[in-house]
Amino acid sequence: MMNETLALASELIARRSLTPDDAGCLELIAARLNPLGFGCERMDSGNTSNLWARRGTQAPLVCFAGHTDVVPTGPLAAWQSDPFRPEIRQGRLYGRGAADMKSSLAAFVVAIERFLKESPGHKGSIALLLTSDEEGDAFDGTVRVVEALRSRGEKLDYCIVGEPTSVEKLGDTIKNGRRGSLSGRLLVKGVQGHVAYPHLAKNPVHLAAPALAELAGASWDEGNEYFPPTTFQISNAHAGSGAHNVIPGSFELLFNFRFATSSTPQGLQDRVHEILDRHGLEYELFWQEPGKPFLTPKGRLVTVIAEAIHAATGVKTQLSTSGGTSDGRFIAGICPELVEFGPVNATIHKVDECIASADIEPLAAIYQGVLQRLLGDRT
Repeated sequence: MMNETLALASELIARRSLTPDDAGCLELIAARLNPLGFGCERMDSGNTSNLWARRGTQAPLVCFAGHTDVVPTGPLAAWQSDPFRPEIRQGRLYGRGAADMKSSLAAFVVAIERFLKESPGHKGSIALLLTSDEEGDAFDGTVRVVEALRSRGEKLDYCIVGEPTSVEKLGDTIKNGRRGSLSGRLLVKGVQGHVAYPHLAKNPVHLAAPALAELAGASWDEGNEYFPPTTFQISNAHAGSGAHNVIPGSFELLFNFRFATSSTPQGLQDRVHEILDRHGLEYELFWQEPGKPFLTPKGRLVTVIAEAIHAATGVKTQLSTSGGTSDGRFIAGICPELVEFGPVNATIHKVDECIASADIEPLAAIYQGVLQRLLGDRT
């Protein structure tokens, strides 16, 4: 028989919520929260659907955060079944969003329902912050809700983002931080000419090469207890017209830093400019607004979620700050303790995305265990 968490996850997966289309997922979730005493506030922006749902006015405030949108499916013929028709095969729930992150959303809701049934006189408050553009540009989603909450003085005490963080088995990894992301587009200027007359031209690829070698080989910081050292990577490079006998007039590169809390965006930018200037390059450099790193040191929330994981699964979890960016970077500005935790991430964004159906009930139990430990009944 299908349990209630699995049933809700399947109902969410069946909604074709390709970013930034919510496809009615938030309405479905709000319909479950309203009878529980949640005030459900839509904070839509542009084409993005956002929901802020809160029950209670007292501290501490525990928030569950996540997204209803999913990435495109890729070629449908490559899927064993319709990605928006959830199907259980050999103990796994298949469908786009099964792991990232509709099972987490379902587990949030069921965990809250069960917690309120068992602890109707709990202390503090519970909230959900949900968006439909985490997989897209992330311009009108969580960041807009956080701006609105900050403007009216609402702060979170604890937040769990339901990203799929487990690696091999449910509960083995939680993210207590993420590296920042800083991207740049570098245009190195030269003089176009014939390859047979290099003295009449200036090859920007040749001119840039020593500087790029220094950038690629530089040590930017040593990292710290929680973060590996900052890394610099060139992701795209282009020069020339496609002809073999033409020296290009310009050389364009895209690059990215994934940086630890040991570095700052301004410090990285200053050092890049210093290296380029020292090599005498004529260039233009355009920076993309950085995604800041965030970190929750070992403390109350980390301890509580580790205890809840062990109680539900017997697994001893470990902390990690690996991976890409998430909406946690926005929420961290109004929440001192934030972690990401969710199901196994082996199939996220892949064809035949899936989650072990046996993991879905324990996931809800973990979230419920966190609520019980942080907000249990007043005595």
